[in-house]
Amino acid sequence: MSMNTQGRPTSPGEAGEGAHKTFTGNKGLAMEEALLFEIGRTDITGVDLDEPDEFEPELGSLARKDPVELAALSEPEAMRHYVRLSTKNYAIDSGLYPLGSCTMKHNPRLNEKAARLPGFGDIHPLQPLSTVPGAVDLISELGHWLMVLTGMSAVAMSPKAGAHGELCGMMAIKAAHIAAGRDPKIVLVPESAHGTNPATAALLGYQVVAVDAREDGTVDPGEVQARIAEHAGNVAAIMLTNPNTCGIFERDIIEIAAAVHEADAYFYCDGANFNAIVGKAKPGDLGVDAMHINLHKTFSTPHGGGGPGAGPVVLSDRLAPFAPLPFIRAGKDGPVLVETEAGTEGGEKPFGRMTAFHGQMGMFVRALAYMKSHGSDGLKQASEDAVLNANYVRVGLEDLMSLPFGSRWCMHEVLFDDTFLKDTGVSTLDFAKAMIDEGYHPMTMYFPLVVHGAMLIEPTESESRASLDLFVATLRDLVMSAKRGETERFSGAPYLAPRRRLDETRAARKPILKWERPAPQSVQPEAAE
Repeated sequence: MSMNTQGRPTSPGEAGEGAHKTFTGNKGLAMEEALLFEIGRTDITGVDLDEPDEFEPELGSLARKDPVELAALSEPEAMRHYVRLSTKNYAIDSGLYPLGSCTMKHNPRLNEKAARLPGFGDIHPLQPLSTVPGAVDLISELGHWLMVLTGMSAVAMSPKAGAHGELCGMMAIKAAHIAAGRDPKIVLVPESAHGTNPATAALLGYQVVAVDAREDGTVDPGEVQARIAEHAGNVAAIMLTNPNTCGIFERDIIEIAAAVHEADAYFYCDGANFNAIVGKAKPGDLGVDAMHINLHKTFSTPHGGGGPGAGPVVLSDRLAPFAPLPFIRAGKDGPVLVETEAGTEGGEKPFGRMTAFHGQMGMFVRALAYMKSHGSDGLKQASEDAVLNANYVRVGLEDLMSLPFGSRWCMHEVLFDDTFLKDTGVSTLDFAKAMIDEGYHPMTMYFPLVVHGAMLIEPTESESRASLDLFVATLRDLVMSAKRGETERFSGAPYLAPRRRLDETRAARKPILKWERPAPQSVQPEAAE
């Protein structure tokens, strides 16, 4: 895999070489924004605070001895600072966001309006359960539809994100093995799985055994059977992503599931790419035992939610009893939130609790609003359009860019490699940086690892034909520029961003985590002639 290990110094962007210089550093509406500590003063406050009454501090030796030295700004200064910073962010509201494997789709404002309704947006996890029956009903209904869409028997709603959901599913699998008196040590992870899969297995003490991909990027059931035979009686599970990170549907998934189940192991499916198959295929029908669902991908919630995400985990009949606390049970008078082991019944054997509270309410409201506004036919069409858009990009670029697995139908994302850049002097990273000058966020680079110089593009269903045509035309122009030997367009890119290319290696290895006030500089007048 070709990675950038040198990096380049960080410097302010220059809007065109030799562009008109300004005293402020601003270029029209592209404003140079300083840090709060460089704008404000630490010796004053922006508000009037009364002196507190006499009190006995309770912090003891932990009490602060030095001033806080927060920068004080007027209200207009603070507002301008954050508005200007917001304009430096690339977002799905700014343009096409082609990050493969991330599903950066449009977030309908209807969802945001629903998430802010009283009773959803203003509740607190510690208020009495009797005051939030509507919230419990909503979580229960969302869980119901997640089970319907996946064909599964139970759902754990508390995991906060994809990797947290992976951990939940694998902990349920471990609990099921322990309950059956088994203690297998091996988890099979195909090369085409998401990178967090082996990390999750290792965190739980499992030994990860890789499963090689076939030449077409898919998993060979014969290879899975060979690994199972090699570690007979010691395989706990397989963690497989479908569609996989090469943008390809695993056509032999049912046969793979059968081989895993025959070995008394479980099938964990990474659900990050669920947006490609919602309404088209149910993981439960494919033999999956556990799968997390990224609500912030498939069901349009802002990516990460500005804080905790949501990664509910659906479970098969075999794993349903081991769903973690808290969970919701259907009662005679409506949904019942079970928060402790004392509330469990005979068949429920929760492996424990993963998080203090049930989940991220805003994520739940947005996801259910998305489901209800689309309906079953709309969810199916979203998946079909996501696949259509990815293949539209594939067809528009396949004559100039290289497809590692040949010209075949992809699912919701299309994967290119760097073969088309051979002998141009332009790397995958250079190509991606030049996209920034064209106003696009780069696609996912160097992932999946099974492809050299990977470029993974996922347009999602959000994009119109016009936006895709412009994106394809832009990439075609960049490719032809690279082939013409116009390396300067790439080697110094981005030229037009607020900052030029970062020394990414140095930033990762030697991060500066604290702002230090620079030493004052004296300006000396020029010596008289």
